[in-house]
Amino acid sequence: MTDPVVCDAELDASGLNCPLPLLKAKLELNRLPSGAVLKVIATDAGSQRDFRAFARLAGHELLREEEEGGVFRYWLRKV
Repeated sequence: MTDPVVCDAELDASGLNCPLPLLKAKLELNRLPSGAVLKVIATDAGSQRDFRAFARLAGHELLREEEEGGVFRYWLRKV
């Protein structure tokens, strides 16, 4: 399956528990320029709540989220 959203960087946080996927994503977003898209892969079910809240509070745009077989994928556009 091809990615529906083109990403500028990808972070694999599989196997990490809350809050590590979000913390690593924040660090990665800090390195990226405004407008860049970060794709995050996580296996922690709590990451759905975390990434939705983070995008809303930080002002980043959660372009898409997917879940398939316990693997969560998020595409975040940095403001």
